[in-house]
Amino acid sequence: MRAKPDGSYISYFSDLVKINGGINLAQGIPGFQPPAELIRVLKDVADTQHHQYAPGIGNLQLRTQIERRYGVEPDGLLVVQGATEGLSLVYTYLFRMLGNNLVTLSFDPAYESYSRLPQIFNHKFIAFPLLNDEIIDFNELRKSIEFNRVKLIFLSSPGNPYGKVWTSTEVSQLLELATELNFFVVFDSVYEEFYFSQKPYIPLDNISERLFIVSSFSKSLCITGWRVGYVIHHPNHTKAIRAIHDYIGLCAPSVTQQALAVYLAQFQYGNTYMEELRQWIKNTFNSLRDELIRFNFTVPRIDGGCFIWAKLPDSFTDGFEFASDLYETTGVAVIPGEHFSSSKINWLRFNVARPIEEIDLARKRIADFMSKL
Repeated sequence: MRAKPDGSYISYFSDLVKINGGINLAQGIPGFQPPAELIRVLKDVADTQHHQYAPGIGNLQLRTQIERRYGVEPDGLLVVQGATEGLSLVYTYLFRMLGNNLVTLSFDPAYESYSRLPQIFNHKFIAFPLLNDEIIDFNELRKSIEFNRVKLIFLSSPGNPYGKVWTSTEVSQLLELATELNFFVVFDSVYEEFYFSQKPYIPLDNISERLFIVSSFSKSLCITGWRVGYVIHHPNHTKAIRAIHDYIGLCAPSVTQQALAVYLAQFQYGNTYMEELRQWIKNTFNSLRDELIRFNFTVPRIDGGCFIWAKLPDSFTDGFEFASDLYETTGVAVIPGEHFSSSKINWLRFNVARPIEEIDLARKRIADFMSKL
């Protein structure tokens, strides 16, 4: 048995590629260049005076674009250093409010930040299972919330690693439950532009004190290194959450904020680029999914996101060993499912937000690997 890393499997497997080469289907890094127009704007901005701290609440021009896009009021928006800071900021804010009573729940399998943030603070985390990997049993959810005294629920739509898109009915039921049982919801919409049929519902029409919406430009414009995200929240949280942000993030990078502000204003918020990107990912998803199914992987219904969440064929029981063998043999890096769920040790996550040529090469290598086993 191989020794397993103590930290993030995502960092471990993606670092193997960065150091030794290969195909990185492990880390959720888009394999596409940002919009050419955005890069041109960035070059122009670099020659201006935007090299010092931006306003803590965010570049004012950029804020205007986000406010118009989502129909939110200025005191219900905060620009942050990517969605990662957004999640951490809200968690820290609620911890300050609730103390060690902050019990967190998310839906199994859960993105790493949802479980690791409670782990860092030694708080209880509940992984709530879905029926048939996609259905929420709200009666059982209510029981779990009440029994464990849950105060925070993280959810993402589309999800990561499993690309479930929550319906408006499901989201509304959860928010009604939040009001009734007195807990908070963090709605992670980072992948909102990546959907295969129906555009995801974002509860912008239901902003209450119980809801925080976290998102970013990282994935939708392929600029994960720019670190610009935002939190949409009820105005009652404005003063306190901004005060914490002053000491956790201070401000997102000034140059990248200004470049985004100019680009979004001039190019209809990047809609054309995002539509093209959505189709590219849909194509790469279908290509790799079909190959995995051919080799008896089980792929549940996935409606969005940029990942394939797949169960190994029945003859394989250890996702970490499989992922390690796959990389050592083929140079293709993927993530073992146990990183997202202790019950999913025979599952894998594949990032498909990569060029079709790269996916085709990975597909051929995986097919060769499976054929020889």
